[in-house]
Amino acid sequence: MSYLFSLIAGLLSGMAGAMGLGGGSVLIIYLTLFADVNQLAAQGINLIFFLPTAAVAVFIYSKKGIIKWRKILPIMLWGVIGTLVSGWLVGFFSAKLVKKLFGIVIAVYGLYELFGKEKIKSKHTKLK
Repeated sequence: MSYLFSLIAGLLSGMAGAMGLGGGSVLIIYLTLFADVNQLAAQGINLIFFLPTAAVAVFIYSKKGIIKWRKILPIMLWGVIGTLVSGWLVGFFSAKLVKKLFGIVIAVYGLYELFGKEKIKSKHTKLK
């Protein structure tokens, strides 16, 4: 049964990640609640999982012309800087605190998705 849950969690994480929905949330929740992996290790596993799924998604979206590289590159730079800073900062927090912070962020994000933004009218939106 464990392999079945792992397969389902991996499949859902990959699908959500390819759609830009944060598939890591599914994976981290699975790893911490069902696979008995501590929060910091789950986040590390999530980052390793993210690399190939993100590469495939970038390739597909780039081929469709959806990615506007001139607009994205500055965002990527600040994302890398944020990753380095937060990777350094996490060393100062306990795994228990990081787990609670992750739960709070997921809950706030979920509420925002449900109530906080207006619906997109077109099926396909592109950065202009």
